[in-house]
Amino acid sequence: MKMIALLPEVQTFIDTRQGLRIGGEPFDSKHSLTVLNPSTGQPLTEVARAGSAEVDAAVASASNAFHNGSWGRMMPHDRSRILWRLADLIEERAAIFGQLDALDNGKPFAVARDVDAIWSARHFRYFAGWPDKIEGATIPVSTPDRLNYTKIEPLGVCGLITPWNYPLLMASWKLAPALAAGNTIVLKPSEETPLSALYLADLALEAGIPAGVLNVVSGYGYDAGAALAAHSGVAKIGFTGSTKTGREIVMASAGNLKKLSLELGGKAANIIFADADLGRAIPGAFWANFGNNGQSCTAGSRLYVHTDVYDQVLDGLIGLAEGISVGPGLEDANHDLGPVISEKQMNMILGHIEKAQKEDAQVLAGGARLRGDGWFIPPTIIGEVRDDMTIAREEVFGPVLSILKFDKDADVLARANASVYGLAAGFWSQDVTRVRRFTDGLEAGTVWVNCWGETDAASPFGGVKHSGYGREMGKDAIALYSQTKSVWVG
Repeated sequence: MKMIALLPEVQTFIDTRQGLRIGGEPFDSKHSLTVLNPSTGQPLTEVARAGSAEVDAAVASASNAFHNGSWGRMMPHDRSRILWRLADLIEERAAIFGQLDALDNGKPFAVARDVDAIWSARHFRYFAGWPDKIEGATIPVSTPDRLNYTKIEPLGVCGLITPWNYPLLMASWKLAPALAAGNTIVLKPSEETPLSALYLADLALEAGIPAGVLNVVSGYGYDAGAALAAHSGVAKIGFTGSTKTGREIVMASAGNLKKLSLELGGKAANIIFADADLGRAIPGAFWANFGNNGQSCTAGSRLYVHTDVYDQVLDGLIGLAEGISVGPGLEDANHDLGPVISEKQMNMILGHIEKAQKEDAQVLAGGARLRGDGWFIPPTIIGEVRDDMTIAREEVFGPVLSILKFDKDADVLARANASVYGLAAGFWSQDVTRVRRFTDGLEAGTVWVNCWGETDAASPFGGVKHSGYGREMGKDAIALYSQTKSVWVG
């Protein structure tokens, strides 16, 4: 297949060893990070690798910008205008962002350009409207001759650690509210997908965000990420990633009692009832899991299907799986799915499939590696799954869907909730009484009814149980990056 030609800006970007972004300037380090192309398994480019010394420099830059710079003291209208301009620039350069994410993440270029980049721009536009709406209150206290009021203030330096599955979008989810609230930032993108974050930092300067407000340190989690999480100069950590790493961040944050928001792992239950509109439920359940190649914390990877419609649903899912095109993100065939992120991830996913078979589950579609020049796995459907199987309990984070049967409502509700995770859940039914009962009963931060994956910058998003705490997006996200000061006047 023919590959889509790289834009000149993208070609120059990957041909140049990219430095860290500290204080508004490229900042080199003695160590390098090799970024791989998951579509080929080969090196794509090199970027500077941050360690504790570089994290110190980035925090010092952000701290200076917060205490001595203009960003937090800027008139709200001006901060809004700059964030809106950044949104415009992201949209204007959507093709550049799309190619960068297609290169180091592997996702189809059209998805990275038209979904990830455009939604990122929309996210910045929504939060561009917030700076002049962050307001305190006058409190009617019971003390005579005293005025009491509150001020909502930024926290200071925020460390943001983002994952590889949505490189630009996850950075935007955190950056937009943190910047709108007046904070300064040290962003640590995943070591596997740092390119769009580095480019975004350059665009922020072009939009008018002052130097030092947004700093980007590319590096490994165990090194740069750990240094950022433990740093005494950081007031807040916003993290999206695995539950295991989330626990480590909680412990690392104890030194200066940082504020934390954590969006962690998931094992979402998706339920198809016998009365569901199967014309919508079958493709909906398919893409609920296989969207973004299953590399999503909200993937509906546990699909409970009522026995009355089990065979019909299974046949429909297998038919969809067999018609999916899988290939490199920049191939002009415009594939539906790209590779998984790394060889390590591919082997872990294949290991889950093999273990499921050993535990007597059945692979009904997919199940083996595709092509030899990249990390490709086709949509894999596993039937005859029981709740006690590893594949039904552990997060796979790949294109693997487990199908489980059920007969009774009360039984499936208990089974859906019998997980340590609680990021998302959903179901398909036309029974109004059931809709009320299950939206109340499902233990998840987000519940989708007759749809899946809907998000909006105005709607809060986050998890319960081992899926983390704190709510991104909407007014809740402003609260994540702000603090309240009480003022008494005598």
